[in-house]
Amino acid sequence: MAKNYLIYVGSAFRLEWYIDSNGQSEAKEYFEQLPEKQQLKFLFLVKRIGDFGKISNKQQFRNEGDKIYAFKPQPDRFLCFFFTDKKIIVTNGFLKKQQKLPKQEKDKALKYMNDYLKRTQEETYYEKD
Repeated sequence: MAKNYLIYVGSAFRLEWYIDSNGQSEAKEYFEQLPEKQQLKFLFLVKRIGDFGKISNKQQFRNEGDKIYAFKPQPDRFLCFFFTDKKIIVTNGFLKKQQKLPKQEKDKALKYMNDYLKRTQEETYYEKD
């Protein structure tokens, strides 16, 4: 069974869900449980960065340091990182409950990023056709 990575392909970026070695995506599962209105807020930001290559408004997209970025469809957050071949990998999503980015959420995004980098280098992340 093919893994469903793809979120959106625009002229500037391809956006994908991070999928763990068990075929699960925490970010996608979080997204799917959101009400439609919240899903549409996130997809609007995904389409904007996918088509235009940037979101200038820091209220909507922000560099969180350590190569981790955050889509900010209020009140939710989706963390991600940029990868070669014009890819953005969305690692995890959560409900924002405090002003500062929770350390455990950023740590999770870093862990997922490192796993993605390792598995793509080993050529074990994407299924072979």
